[in-house]
Amino acid sequence: MNQEIYPCLWFNNEAKAAAVFYCAIFKNSRITYESPMVVNFELNGKKFMGLNGRPAEFKFNESASFVVSCDTQEEIDFYWDKLLHDGGKEDQCGWLKDKYGVSWQVVPTILGKLMSDPQKAPRVVNAFMKMKKFEIEKLINA
Repeated sequence: MNQEIYPCLWFNNEAKAAAVFYCAIFKNSRITYESPMVVNFELNGKKFMGLNGRPAEFKFNESASFVVSCDTQEEIDFYWDKLLHDGGKEDQCGWLKDKYGVSWQVVPTILGKLMSDPQKAPRVVNAFMKMKKFEIEKLINA
């Protein structure tokens, strides 16, 4: 059996707008299906479903987030700025919420390597705890 697993995001009647927003940010992205209640889309080839639920008490929170792994500072800056556009909110340590309230982590790919060095890891943690958006050069020099 080959069951697909992909996230379904509950929006208060903003699923299509959110899908268009995300598809404009990530390469190789597209809307694959839409109806009044559901929009299916792909971000970098990964499937998502947006649901137009009725306004409810359901809210996105940090208990689920999407990680964007970036090789360069330019990539971090790009995704950080695009995901914050038009009402997003910065948080600490590479976390942010976009204008729909979805949580994202914009993280340098080198972070795992820096954290694997037991002598350097505490300095790296100390450095990124002071950051909102990750700054690769400061992490490397920590």
